[in-house]
Amino acid sequence: MTSRKVVLFLLVVLLIALFVGTRPAVADSSHARIIRLSLVQGDVRFARQTHSDPLSDSNATWETAGLNLPIRQGYVLATDKGRAEVEFENGAMAFLKENTVLEFYDLSLNDSARTTRLVLRQGSASFYVNPAGGDYFSVTGGDFTVEAEHRSTFRLDNYDDGSTVEAYQGRVNVLHNKNETRLEKGQSLSMKAGDDSSLSVGRLPDEDDFDRWVSGRIDNVSTATSAALQYTGSPYYAPGFADLYTYGAFSSCGAYGYGWRPFGAGLGWSPFTNGQWITDPGFGWTWMSYQPWGWAPYHYGGWLFDSSCGGWFYSPPFLYGYPGYGVVPRRRPPRVNPPRPIYRPVTGVFVRQGGKVGIVPMHPLDQKGKTPLNLERGVFSNVGTKGSSAEVIPVERGQKWEALKSAPREALSGSLVATAPPTRVSRSVVEDKSGTRGVSLDSHSTIAYDPVEHRFVNTNSAAGTAPANGSEIRVESGRTAAASSTPTVAMPPRTPVAPVTRSASSPPARNSVPPPAPRYSGGERGSSSAGRGSSWGGSASSSGSSAGRSSSPSAPSSHSSGGRPH
Repeated sequence: MTSRKVVLFLLVVLLIALFVGTRPAVADSSHARIIRLSLVQGDVRFARQTHSDPLSDSNATWETAGLNLPIRQGYVLATDKGRAEVEFENGAMAFLKENTVLEFYDLSLNDSARTTRLVLRQGSASFYVNPAGGDYFSVTGGDFTVEAEHRSTFRLDNYDDGSTVEAYQGRVNVLHNKNETRLEKGQSLSMKAGDDSSLSVGRLPDEDDFDRWVSGRIDNVSTATSAALQYTGSPYYAPGFADLYTYGAFSSCGAYGYGWRPFGAGLGWSPFTNGQWITDPGFGWTWMSYQPWGWAPYHYGGWLFDSSCGGWFYSPPFLYGYPGYGVVPRRRPPRVNPPRPIYRPVTGVFVRQGGKVGIVPMHPLDQKGKTPLNLERGVFSNVGTKGSSAEVIPVERGQKWEALKSAPREALSGSLVATAPPTRVSRSVVEDKSGTRGVSLDSHSTIAYDPVEHRFVNTNSAAGTAPANGSEIRVESGRTAAASSTPTVAMPPRTPVAPVTRSASSPPARNSVPPPAPRYSGGERGSSSAGRGSSWGGSASSSGSSAGRSSSPSAPSSHSSGGRPH
């Protein structure tokens, strides 16, 4: 096919997609939401499905979580001596500190609005949120739920004896029982376990190493994403594009427009050379790349081959106009919303001939069930097979290969590794002049939780009564104090101490079910201003006031101590 024919074919397809489709904005409404484990440092684990408290579910199957793991509703992510970063498809990010367990309770899609409800089972996690019109984002942990309606960055800590939330950017709403507290930038809120009267609002404590790590990651991803999105012509945030800018380069490739190749890729480089297969209950076999840039190229867009451009290169999902042509209008027609990038388990087409099964990199213009346009470049065999190198089977002219909807279950093998469940750790809240901080109790600590009194007491005595100096250490409103005039020793901010297994007398998880999400009518709740745009090239919300707080039946819910006020 000549370059002129390729251009004309692309123009026809794009014009049809833009002008014929009447509701492309909801084209992905029938697909389950998929988000990405975008960074792994140290020991990170996950469970696909748990019941009630994942830390006490003996039937849960835990596996080692690798980079670019697709995460779906119901998954639970846990860190031991490690950290993790999760990237959402609308630009939100979650950061998990060591010894943290985060449950993805609700990842639902209603038309173009995304509802995200998370549960922090234990530990510390920070969140960057930049919701588009109709999006809802909340995190439940300890004694309250944190809602982010605007662009914001906040940290949530869930301890045995209390919880804290800190607003670093924007503002958030904290829901506790039937009360709501708004936190502005620079404020923190702490609450003793099960005691609404202990709620205390103060200033932010000093940053620790985790806070600085989170801030650096947000800045890096924001800058890199903005730089990469200029090559797509898309108004939407595209997950994984920051890594394309960091680990490779875009270049104009004649009639094809802009294409991307990783740094160091030679003429003989080809996709699907470094990764593994995993099975997904909804999508079947899914490719999980080991490469830090391996999310967008293997789940959005397609692949093209041109020897004059270096061989194989990735073609992003261009949604309006095709860079380099200048013919297709870059503005969408009136009343026609742009389609969002559609997630695929793999940007490849499975093919079969006789007993041979392989995969062909997906061409951007491939049609479902039809012979893949890249078939003439060969069929990739043994892809992701442990102990075997991928090879390319040449395809002779006229040779017939059958295109499959997905690979047969027996054709591939997954390679995720089973691991032990995460350990429940015991943590307490202490404070010094810098503000509220969380510290884990070590194995020699004489501080124990009293489930009857709902407080931590010093048990360093024969009968487990008051300590020798007559003082009793207690935790109230996130503050450590002594009953006598004897001062207690202030702990440094967020001093890292080795966690230990929580004792049998420790209290159960207090808040495990998030409140139902409100149904939006577009725009921010209670706002009549124009929409807000994403600094990462994300979507903008439409203007309009709130439709109130009527519940959305997106996931099973029940009343909890962090419920929504009425």
